[in-house]
Amino acid sequence: MQAKKYTTENHPNEYLDYLYSEPEVEGKVPLVLYIHGAGCRGNEVDVLRDNEGLKEVIKFNKSKCVIAAPQCHWNYWFTGFEILSDFIDTMRHSEKVDISRVYICGSSMGGYTTWQLCLSHTDWFAAAMPICGGGMYWAASLLKNLPIWAFHGALDTIVLPEETIHMVKVINSCGGNARLTVFPKADHNAWTPALSSPETWEWAWKQKRDI
Repeated sequence: MQAKKYTTENHPNEYLDYLYSEPEVEGKVPLVLYIHGAGCRGNEVDVLRDNEGLKEVIKFNKSKCVIAAPQCHWNYWFTGFEILSDFIDTMRHSEKVDISRVYICGSSMGGYTTWQLCLSHTDWFAAAMPICGGGMYWAASLLKNLPIWAFHGALDTIVLPEETIHMVKVINSCGGNARLTVFPKADHNAWTPALSSPETWEWAWKQKRDI
C-alpha cells in the first residue's frame, strides 16, 4: 500500500497520513475504510503495515476494491473527527470509487470511531463492521437502516463486551437488523477473527446503498 498525506482547505492547519491501494481494474470499485485502534497512533504511518486488522482487510480485498487506512496522530480519533470525516467524504467521492459500496470497519478506539462516523453520517456507508468498540446508545435508532455486523471478544477486559452488545440491542429494538458476534475465546483482539473470516466479507459485499 502507498503512504499518502491528506490535506484540505477546510482544515488548513491539519493533515492525515494514510495508507492507500486500488486495484488495477477498469471501472469503479468498492471502498473499504479501516480505522485503527490506539496502538497505531503517531506520526509514522508505516506502523499501520503491521496492524493485524488491516492485514486481513488487505488479504481479502486488495484485488477487488480501494482500501484506505488513515492514521490518528492525536491522542484520540475524536480530536481529529472533522478532518477524518472530510477525508472519508473525499475518498468516497473519488473517481475510482462506487459511492454506493463504501464499507467501514474499525477496532477498539477505531471501533468507537466507526460507530460515531455511522451516527454522524447515516447515509455514507453501505455497511459497517465495528469491532470491540461502543457508541451512544441513545442515538442508536439512527442506525436502524444501516447493515451492521458488530464483533467483540467475550473475554475483553479493555472494552467490555456489553458496549457492543448494548448498541446492537438498541438498534434492533428500534426496528434495525444489526448482527452480533461475540467470540467466546477472544479477548480484546476480536479484529483478527472478525476480519479473517470469509463469511464477514461475503456478507459485506452483498450490501449496497441506494443512491
